[in-house]
Amino acid sequence: MDATALRAMQAPLKDRYKSDPKSAYITLKAKGALDDTNIACKVETGRALAVAGLHPATGGSGMELCSGDMLLEALVACAGVTLKAVATALDIPLKSGYVSAEGDLDFRGTLGVDKTAPVGFAQIRLRFDVDTEAPQEKLDQLLKLTERYCVVYQTIKSGPPVEVTLKRG
Repeated sequence: MDATALRAMQAPLKDRYKSDPKSAYITLKAKGALDDTNIACKVETGRALAVAGLHPATGGSGMELCSGDMLLEALVACAGVTLKAVATALDIPLKSGYVSAEGDLDFRGTLGVDKTAPVGFAQIRLRFDVDTEAPQEKLDQLLKLTERYCVVYQTIKSGPPVEVTLKRG
């Protein structure tokens, strides 16, 4: 898709969101079912069923997906799509590109071995490797706008309030 096609596709959406800001608010949803026999959760992805379980560092078999890996995968997916959309909008030709994310975890926190050890990622590193002839100033703009418009990156960076409830089924 080229920049003209992208703009044409997004123009009516942008117009509607400007004239009716409430129409831009959409609630995305995810659901999962607890596994009856294993320490796992079956998550509906819309395309398939993803089974998440314990990471081997916490006693898992490694057969199920690790939720931490899934978070990094969501970041890579969102950042990659955003980078491609921004590059298209800015007419920056990309011959190829790769996105990677790494995150550091201290499993002592997750397992309750050390109450002072953090639970969750201590640091996440997101990296883009692109093959392009674009000048550095355009690449700087590409990175800045990708960071600005990547939903998963901004969510992780900003840490919005999360409401948690538990109901008896």
